[in-house]
Amino acid sequence: MCAKIETERPLYIPLNQTELRSEEYIHLRDAIVNDGDVNPNELGRIVILPSTFTASPRHMHEYAQMTYVRAYGRPDLFIKFTYNPTWDDIKELLLAGQSSSNRHDITARVFKQKFKSLMDIISKHYVFGDTLLDVFH
Repeated sequence: MCAKIETERPLYIPLNQTELRSEEYIHLRDAIVNDGDVNPNELGRIVILPSTFTASPRHMHEYAQMTYVRAYGRPDLFIKFTYNPTWDDIKELLLAGQSSSNRHDITARVFKQKFKSLMDIISKHYVFGDTLLDVFH
């Protein structure tokens, strides 16, 4: 019976998206529709897996967060770090006529370098005290 239930779960989710309130994921739908490279008419049917669907990306993310909280306690800080498309590090690597939105590889690399240096400052120089967990290194 367990095997039968597990084989029917993937079919239940696409057929019952309204009951699962997936239409409330407005930001996800907007991100897909507003992306200039994607024509919504050419997409297949969008199925949003709930976080209760075992081994889905959302389930794994929630599971990992619960594991960290269980092992180390609740986090003390929430630090938001965003990139600036006008950073000199990015501008120096662009060719003539290019913008940072044309070169995602450069922006990602520069962001990662700056993020790593921020995390090094926080964890190695004890800006906020001892660091119990650094999930990004």
